[in-house]
Amino acid sequence: MTNILLQQWDTPFGLPPFDQIKDEDFAPAFDAAMEQDLAEIEAVANNPDAPTFENTIEGLMCTGRTLDKVAGVFYNIAGSDSNETREAIMRDYAPKFAAHGSKIYSNKALFQRIAAVYDARDSLDLNDEQQRVLMLMHRNFIRAGAALEGDEDERLKVIKSRLAELGTQFTQNLLADERGWSMELAEDDLEGLPDFVISAMRSAGEERGKGPCVTLSRSVIVPFLQFSPRRDLREKAYRAWGLRGANGGDTDNRGIAAETLKLREERAKLLGYDDFTAYKLATEMAGNADNVRGLLMDVWGPAKAAADADAKVLEGMLHADGIQGPLEAWDWHYYAQKRRMAEHDLDEAQVKPYFQLENMIQAAFDCSTKLFGLEFAPLDVPLYHDDARAWEVTRDGETVAVFIGDYFARGSKRSGAWCSAIRAQRKFPDVQVPLVVNVCNFAKGSPALLSYDDARTLFHEFGHALHQMLSDVTYEMISGTSVARDFVELPSQLYEHWLEVPEVLAEYAVHAETGEPMPKDLLDKVLGAATYDMGFQTVEYVASALVDLAFHAGPAPADPMQKQAEVLEEIGMPRAISMRHATPHFAHVFSGDGYSSGYYSYMWSEVMDADAFAAFEEAGDAFDPEMAKRLEGFILSKGGSVDAEDLYTQFRGRMPGVDALLKGRGLIAA
Repeated sequence: MTNILLQQWDTPFGLPPFDQIKDEDFAPAFDAAMEQDLAEIEAVANNPDAPTFENTIEGLMCTGRTLDKVAGVFYNIAGSDSNETREAIMRDYAPKFAAHGSKIYSNKALFQRIAAVYDARDSLDLNDEQQRVLMLMHRNFIRAGAALEGDEDERLKVIKSRLAELGTQFTQNLLADERGWSMELAEDDLEGLPDFVISAMRSAGEERGKGPCVTLSRSVIVPFLQFSPRRDLREKAYRAWGLRGANGGDTDNRGIAAETLKLREERAKLLGYDDFTAYKLATEMAGNADNVRGLLMDVWGPAKAAADADAKVLEGMLHADGIQGPLEAWDWHYYAQKRRMAEHDLDEAQVKPYFQLENMIQAAFDCSTKLFGLEFAPLDVPLYHDDARAWEVTRDGETVAVFIGDYFARGSKRSGAWCSAIRAQRKFPDVQVPLVVNVCNFAKGSPALLSYDDARTLFHEFGHALHQMLSDVTYEMISGTSVARDFVELPSQLYEHWLEVPEVLAEYAVHAETGEPMPKDLLDKVLGAATYDMGFQTVEYVASALVDLAFHAGPAPADPMQKQAEVLEEIGMPRAISMRHATPHFAHVFSGDGYSSGYYSYMWSEVMDADAFAAFEEAGDAFDPEMAKRLEGFILSKGGSVDAEDLYTQFRGRMPGVDALLKGRGLIAA
């Protein structure tokens, strides 16, 4: 029987027929698709006609369609609903895909054709988008080592293959540690916990065939740390959370991190760069390590001062409870929650019933309707898991995209939240609407209730989805989120601001039991406390970004854990705050190259998002039609078709400074 993954799909919107796909289909489909891709590449490389943009650049864009289709299905499933078979396929094919990419990028005949078109670019009468695509493709080949010869070329292939293996193993080790640990609680251990926390832990326990459990899902462990009066249990849970990837044995990631950093440095030097950061930042808005470090340290000072002041208050509360000694990391969430309740009269247990998952999904949709005219209609189609749901996205009666939401935590899903595309937008060689996926890790409940931070996460990922769905470019390689890494977080972080709009909360923040809207005094408290504990949040993030930068700027450290300790000591990391992502579970940096030497990107983008939302505030309306049109026209629709700094300047008229970010975080007076 023909492999379903290699067939044409007669399905609504060309969605994968998830109900017909079996795990055993993937390996043979990958093998056949890679073979087909290489044959298509050879046809372009060996074309007897003189190189042109059409027969070389556009020709290359017509290759690998089958491989893209199979990979789009597999990697979306493997990240959100893993099993032993899928994990084995990931391990087996990581080096195979690296080798496949190396064959393409080291194809000298192909690179010669690309270089010939690039050299003749000024005489080819190309439009701006074609010029951009040509520049990016030529640069991609250079950065992939296409100009290397002999031993250096072969060594780079080996490095890429090994890095692919290491990144896959890092991810799977982390998932194994997160899946393998839980702390079952007796009924007495539940005393003092709000109902929503108990409900989440009962759901987590049911999945494991146990009683109520604390797990290492952020949506379970953070509320437990906030509300449990049992300091001994908080310590046990927090230590397990911090030891992910550092428990010794087969799932320990410390050796993987060290080897990864060494290989990245060697890769950068083969390509003519002093270190990996120089290589990585050459294509980013930041440009170089000094600019990144400058931004992070500009923020670090005010953030640390705020965190140190908060720590003194929280330690006083600890001592008032009769507990001697210093404030510890497993105390911070608990006393910060008590302080928030005392100073802002804001109790998470009181707030959470107003943030129902269903309402927050609808709020995210409806904000995009008001801003961009999008409409969402539920689809009854087979998906990869019962938790996942799909909607057709239309505008003026035309299909814009299909959106899939997969919101609940489960043992088969890696931690965190993300946006991906099973298929990206394009107009060449045919018109293709995107299939966009948002994945989160919220605790189940009846109904499912979110924290305010959870709701922000939902809006954040939907901002990424809008970047994919509103993309309006010709070529897929510059579609949607195919932009500089330190620009990609702008649309997502900007969209979070619409959750804070009072009229949005007034409409959608209604009580799960009574249906009553959130009282104005409570709404005011929620908005007034939006920057509460921001010293802590900023310190844990900036520390992680500085460690990431230190790993990659300069010689690779032989012992990353020692280097991490040195950086934290140098910057004066507060005792009771840990990095948001310590090295052994720093998946952003070690699961792949995406955010390596680039974790700073969230803050670089935040400088812009704070300033961008200010444009709506200056217009006097969070849904100002003209500003929404500019946002779509200059940012969301353009993908990577224009340099990121030029796009932002076209939208706002200038680049912003760091003050808007500090004011937005409440770290300096507005």
